[in-house]
Amino acid sequence: MLAEQRRSLILDIVAEQGSVSVTELYRRLKVSRETIRRDITRLATENRLCKTHGGALSLDSREPAFAERMSVNLPGKRAIGRVAAALVPDGASLIIDAGTTALCVAEALTGRRQLTVYTNDIHVAGRLAGRNDNRVFILGGELQAAEGATMGRDATAMLANYFADFAFVGAGALSSHPWLMDYSREAAEIRAQMLALARTPVLLADHTKFDRIAPVRVANLDKVTHLIVDREPEGAMARALATLAAELLIAGGEGG
Repeated sequence: MLAEQRRSLILDIVAEQGSVSVTELYRRLKVSRETIRRDITRLATENRLCKTHGGALSLDSREPAFAERMSVNLPGKRAIGRVAAALVPDGASLIIDAGTTALCVAEALTGRRQLTVYTNDIHVAGRLAGRNDNRVFILGGELQAAEGATMGRDATAMLANYFADFAFVGAGALSSHPWLMDYSREAAEIRAQMLALARTPVLLADHTKFDRIAPVRVANLDKVTHLIVDREPEGAMARALATLAAELLIAGGEGG
């Protein structure tokens, strides 16, 4: 196989799966690992994929910046936020994830009173702190400036001290395995922990997250009691979600 044919095949695999490991390419292409690593390095230099430790990602498999994500399907995310907030009574304790859909939940909760909120998102904290006798706890850890969120061991260590009535956790990617996935190990770890530390763990996934692949699997999808989406899943995605024990809630449009 010519080098250009081999690189074209690597791009096809990455485009189809979202990510691929050097080991998988070694098995499929029957060339040395060093050759595959050189191919990945060249394709990354040409900006045709994203090189990672042990493999490669499609350029679409990197998490967009917060401001960019906030402009994507905002009506759907706000509809999800309203349905999520409707589950929450005054006086409840909440774990709220970082991200744009989680921020929409926080905005929909501004009328609630005496909430206790644990969050790693400074935007969420800003929406709910200082109003209606709420108590807001920011999880410690390294601040990811582009996200406005704390992550890492300090954040997960602090979170481990709490147990809440609800956890509202966003989806980086939701595949038809069904798997919940994310774009970094740190984000996957804190989201998995959030799902394990609430009486009612709720997953938030607008339709742009359906049938997507990200490099890191998030544990504890089986613990989710409610899955809130903005559009009826179809095909393989619908069949996969039907295998979960979670109640599927479909949010309406901007006025719903």
